[in-house]
Amino acid sequence: MPQDSVVSVVETGNSPSGFDLKKFGITVEDIRRNLAPAELYTLAIREDPKCAMADSGALIAYSGEKTGRSPKDKRIVREPASENDVWWGNINIAIDDDTFNINLERAKDYLNTRKKLYVVDAFAGWDPETRIKIRVVCSRPYHALFMHIMLIRPTAAELANFGEPDAVIYNAGQFPANRHTAGMTSKTSVDLCLARREMVILGTEYAGEMKKGVFTLMNYYMPKQGVLSMHCSATADKATGRSSLLFGLSGTGKTTLSADPNRLLIGDDEHCWSNNGIFNIEGGCYAKAIDLTPQSEPEIFQALRYGAVLENVVFDTKTHHVDFHDTSITENTRGAYPIEFIQNAKIPCVAGHPTDAIFLTCDAYGVLPPVSRLTAAQAMYHYISGYTAKVAGTEMGVTEPTATFSPCFGGPFLVWHPSRYAHLLAAKMLEHQTNVWLVNTGWSGGAFGTGARMKLKITRAIVDAIHNGSLAKVPTIIDPVFGIAVPTSCPNVPTEILQPRNTWADPAAYDATAKKLVGLFTENFKKYAADVSPDVCAAGPRL
Repeated sequence: MPQDSVVSVVETGNSPSGFDLKKFGITVEDIRRNLAPAELYTLAIREDPKCAMADSGALIAYSGEKTGRSPKDKRIVREPASENDVWWGNINIAIDDDTFNINLERAKDYLNTRKKLYVVDAFAGWDPETRIKIRVVCSRPYHALFMHIMLIRPTAAELANFGEPDAVIYNAGQFPANRHTAGMTSKTSVDLCLARREMVILGTEYAGEMKKGVFTLMNYYMPKQGVLSMHCSATADKATGRSSLLFGLSGTGKTTLSADPNRLLIGDDEHCWSNNGIFNIEGGCYAKAIDLTPQSEPEIFQALRYGAVLENVVFDTKTHHVDFHDTSITENTRGAYPIEFIQNAKIPCVAGHPTDAIFLTCDAYGVLPPVSRLTAAQAMYHYISGYTAKVAGTEMGVTEPTATFSPCFGGPFLVWHPSRYAHLLAAKMLEHQTNVWLVNTGWSGGAFGTGARMKLKITRAIVDAIHNGSLAKVPTIIDPVFGIAVPTSCPNVPTEILQPRNTWADPAAYDATAKKLVGLFTENFKKYAADVSPDVCAAGPRL
């Protein structure tokens, strides 16, 4: 939706145009609703000491002590309407209704001490049939601008007829939670009540909590309608309009590979698959900014201009030039920008059913093939597993890769059991004849420290061959360890690297490393085995 479609409404006295927050317990008279970016810029720089303007025109903002999400402080109210739906455990930690009400009252009390508040009324989801209306109430202009970017901005007519929201986020992140409140383990608390569709943020000013709170809501309500919510990027073929999905954890290449000049960008992070096709949940992108250069990510670099937000970056106080290589505040520097700032973005952000779904993994053990094709059962197995491997860091004694498993490639944001999302994926994949691929963007010729990282041009060639349909026509060989179908050739890819064991100087070392990774897969999947069919359990790797 064009940036100039946004309407600025300043409410004085809380309800002169029918918009009223008093019934929500907000008594502040000066409510700034859906302000235009220029107004939010002015207010942020004039009134917020934590904000400045970059030489590119982007707003620089700082989130204080917390520079990333706090997943251990996420809570969901255990109540009768949703109790049997939620996958309770370390990801979805339960609190009771009393605790939620205490935190909600604490947030409203803080917000009511502010001289002015900011409200963003906008949509989550580009599909008009399933989108939900989100209201954000916050005290920092930076937070309002961030959500103005990340949600789908209403037109003047849509805002005038917005009515009651489907969900409300109360961001009182500048005020801490009370540690003595039942269920609190720190001064940070991010609480969600599914029955009332309310979210409360205390003790963290990191804007990403609001973004992922909306995604968590969509992860609960969309599957109820038979719509699959997904943590993935999506592109579309310019000629046919059919889409392709790229799943992957941080560092696997999801954002980089979705920046494809030969295809249309649907979105970089959160999507849904409905009966009508694919649609983006968001109206903006939230990209990592560490080591960003015009050469490495030209599309993202040019998007971080006026109308965008740069979060927790370091800049020269005289020139206001940003040093994207400086991580003295955090390595998790970020940039948020409207999706229409990307030249090849498709507006509205919808596309046809996907021809292909690509699971990206950075296998630092160096034993997975660069590309393989998955059956429906294997797709469910690897989707639930959500595997990647991180290389050894600077910690003393750590000398080998570390396996990471995040169900559905987005574990922290799931509400249902992972099998619910996996069954939806398999059903839609079969209905629309979607091919599913496992692509290793990690190591070849040996593990980290011995082999070499897969070259980006090779991975791009593989993805291109998937998108143009040529790879689906190539004969395959079944990998003896992982049971997946490995193509015997791929255009512009050296044939010898397609069979990873053949690239290792020591085949016995490959066998030992593969055995270790199989054990990690097997141990991880034990927690899901009781909730999936025997054929899915049997779809994993075997020695």
